[in-house]
Amino acid sequence: QVQLVESGGGLVQAGGSLRLSCAASGRTFSTYAMAWFRQAPGKEREFVATISWSGTSTYYTDSVKGRFTISRDNAKNTMYLQMNSLKLEDTAVYSCAATAGARGNYYFRVGDYDYWGQGTQVTVSS
Repeated sequence: QVQLVESGGGLVQAGGSLRLSCAASGRTFSTYAMAWFRQAPGKEREFVATISWSGTSTYYTDSVKGRFTISRDNAKNTMYLQMNSLKLEDTAVYSCAATAGARGNYYFRVGDYDYWGQGTQVTVSS
C-alpha cells in the first residue's frame, strides 16, 4: 500500500515556474514507477510525465517536453515535477500516481496506476 500526497501547486503568471512534490508513505516507494497526470475543468484526466522506479527513465507528453522535468528521490520517498515556462493551458489539477506494473515498460493510462494522490491545483494566469 502506498499513500501519496501532492504539494506545491498555486497561482503563477504565464511564463513562470512551479515545482510540485509528491510525498509517498511506505518503504516500497522505490519499487513503483510513478507519474503525473492533470485534469483541466471539463476535460478528462491526461498523462503528463512518468519516471521509472530507479529514476533513470522518463517520458513526457508532447505538450510539456522541454518545459517540465520529472524526477524522484527514493531516499526521501518523494517525486517532483519542475514546471517552467508555464502556459495558460497548463492550468489543471495535478495528481501523482504509482504503478506496480512490470519494470521496463512505460504506462500512460489512468487505469495502469494503482495509487493516487488527492491532487494539487495549478492555475496559470495571463
